[in-house]
Amino acid sequence: MFPPRRAADWAALSLIGALVVAGGWSAIWLSRYSLAVHRLTRGVGDTVFYGADGRPWFRLDEQRRDVPLGNIAENFQHAVVAIEDRRFYRHPGLDPIGIARALYRDVREGAAVEGGSTLTQQLARTLFLSNARTYGRKVKEAAITLLIEAQLTKPQILELYLNRVYLSAGVYGVEAMSQHLFRKPARSLTLAESAFIAGLLKAPSALSPWSNYDGALGRSRLVLAAMREQGFITPNQESAARAVRPRVQAYRLPVDIHAAWAKDYLRQQFRNEFGGDHPPDWQVHTTFKPDLQDAAERAVASGLRRLNRRGLEAALVAIDPSTGDLLALVGGADYTVSTFNRATRGRRQPGSTFKPLVYAAALENGYSPVSVLTDLTKVSAPEDPDWAPAASPSRQPVDALTLRAALLESNNAAAVGLQQHVGSRAVLRLAGDAGLRGLPDVPSLALGTGLVTPLDLAAAYTMFPGGGQVVRPRGLVSVLDANGEEVLNRPIERARVISSESAFQMVTMLRDVVDRGTGSSVRALGVQGPLGGKTGTTDEYRDAWFVGFSNAVVVGVWVGFDQPAPIGRDAYGARIALPIWADFMKRVARETPPREFAVPRGLEPVELCNVSYARPVDECTVYTEYFKEGDVVPSQLCSIHRGTLKQRAMRAVGGFLRSLGAKIGGIFD
Repeated sequence: MFPPRRAADWAALSLIGALVVAGGWSAIWLSRYSLAVHRLTRGVGDTVFYGADGRPWFRLDEQRRDVPLGNIAENFQHAVVAIEDRRFYRHPGLDPIGIARALYRDVREGAAVEGGSTLTQQLARTLFLSNARTYGRKVKEAAITLLIEAQLTKPQILELYLNRVYLSAGVYGVEAMSQHLFRKPARSLTLAESAFIAGLLKAPSALSPWSNYDGALGRSRLVLAAMREQGFITPNQESAARAVRPRVQAYRLPVDIHAAWAKDYLRQQFRNEFGGDHPPDWQVHTTFKPDLQDAAERAVASGLRRLNRRGLEAALVAIDPSTGDLLALVGGADYTVSTFNRATRGRRQPGSTFKPLVYAAALENGYSPVSVLTDLTKVSAPEDPDWAPAASPSRQPVDALTLRAALLESNNAAAVGLQQHVGSRAVLRLAGDAGLRGLPDVPSLALGTGLVTPLDLAAAYTMFPGGGQVVRPRGLVSVLDANGEEVLNRPIERARVISSESAFQMVTMLRDVVDRGTGSSVRALGVQGPLGGKTGTTDEYRDAWFVGFSNAVVVGVWVGFDQPAPIGRDAYGARIALPIWADFMKRVARETPPREFAVPRGLEPVELCNVSYARPVDECTVYTEYFKEGDVVPSQLCSIHRGTLKQRAMRAVGGFLRSLGAKIGGIFD
């Protein structure tokens, strides 16, 4: 028999096993990156974004222009080496002197004040790694740096670096920056211009020549001093270059601005995950459908031409309510005039498009679509009895309405009164769960006096066709690296915010808005199929909204001025924003055909009169109302239409009994 192993033996075996596993993993990792580095000998690729159709759509940087090292001015090459890595041609990729100096300064200052990265290390980080400040990333960076130095010559490394480096304002590579700044190729850069661009490497955003010219100029003089100290230029050349103030041209937008807001949004989403780097041959798979994006751009452009108001802006967002996939996004009227993305960053009051959230909160708290709101002419703010919600100028004030009728005509008093009955806390909680946060706890909340973005509001509406579940918007689905390995996978994220029964009741109410309410011009404009939606208009016609949906897509449209101002006389959402929505829906009808909404289990269908919302008599036009468990189902007959003699008699008896019951109840009260 063999003697039992001691603890030390087991520890030794475990250590050997761990070393074998680590060695095997390291060998695989090194071989993979060695192949990736070898690909650099043929030049770098670029990160390519794919549409939802699986076809290449655009590159991460459509402005970058790779050029051979011979097409880059020697002065610029020398400037970069002098200021960024003076021992570039002598070290093996890692610079022990630079590392030691950086460590000494960091220890002396008690913080990271100086980096010891060489150009090769920066290239390794730019091409293959993130900007995360971790020891693991530093080790990987060092290994890849040595692989690059082993397989590429110094001129090849410098060429790749100068073509890939970030130089501010979204511009990568010296050729593109030279064209932007001086309208000339990189081979024609003067000494002063070379130092000016090379100086940007230290802090591209802070030293951007278009926003901080003096800072960039001051840095260029440090570059010239470094070049003179290292013998690249003479003192006389330095003095002559220091006397020059390079003339910077205005920032030039890319020629192709098609789908520019959508592309900018996706690029930013990518950079949020991976920094500003440009990995070679990566694939980014997105949710956007280029055909739908084109339809959105055309609908917005056509709508603004129709309105013909100078300075008027618009935004459109289209979301798949089952997945949260962003299908199209337009952030303004003209990208060449303003790159500000109003779809994702413009925070405006939503007006009456916020009301469905108030009604949804009510349905979750014991109300049904035909629950009656009373005393509407007396609605005011508890803290300010003199305040009252503005009434629609086109309608006479009424004292009682069902929820369905109130939403159909967008009655302000009903919305405010409903919020007070349900409690603003319940409304704010639902809004927050749906992604609308930071809203004010005020009586006018129900009228949409908070601030939202079109993207967030459209995403909140996904709860209605989504059966009570709101989906988080996503633009990226997955990212594959050069080896085909998935480095990002963004799953569908859903959260239940209301019950499926309440959601379907809201769908039927919002369908009424489109079929016979404030959104009925949708039908007049030729949009067919099962649809729901809500118009919105803010005070003095400063914002016009329409958010509508089918079971296949939720689309939000906003129109207004960047500096809030009246759009025009009677500039209601139905007149200003809704036509853009309708135009888009008609253009994409074949791609996203609306189908009937599924009725969830647990709802009881009951036929009611579509005027009185009571039990129908013979002359009533009826519709089907759906009641969830706990809802009060109307029992009284319609009092608006005559009906048969028997029905009139039953109605009279019922009315007498209800009156008698009320009097008896009054005695006990």
